[in-house]
Amino acid sequence: MKRLVLFLVLLLPLSLFAKMVFSDPKPSFDHPRKWVVPVKTDDIHVVNHIIGGINNVLNEYPPESLQVAMVFYSSGMRVIRKDYDAKTLTRLKSLMDGYDVEMIGCINTMKTMGWKKKDYIEGIVYRQAGIAEVLERAAAGWIIFAPY
Repeated sequence: MKRLVLFLVLLLPLSLFAKMVFSDPKPSFDHPRKWVVPVKTDDIHVVNHIIGGINNVLNEYPPESLQVAMVFYSSGMRVIRKDYDAKTLTRLKSLMDGYDVEMIGCINTMKTMGWKKKDYIEGIVYRQAGIAEVLERAAAGWIIFAPY
């Protein structure tokens, strides 16, 4: 039993330095991974979990080897409104400014809710149907995954 505990104590520090193993072709400037993240909820805990997950993934990849697009639709459109949680908006702006994460909003949801582009933070790109944008990104080879 003591040997097992000693082995685990010695093995734990090694696991803290485990390197990411990338699939071929390895992500690079010429062959970036393309990840689309659908955001369809305004639940602050879920949204911040998504942002944290994106940050974790961005930190694993070499610079300029990962393209990320967040597509907001349905109640997820509330997340990018200027009157949403200030800390969360700061985190989203950090993703846009620091990592060039693309933020895409759904015009159909805006029309349904009676919201205007002036209600939203700067830097949002708009598409008529957010969910159709996700579908088209998938057809173009983007990976659809929401980390929550």
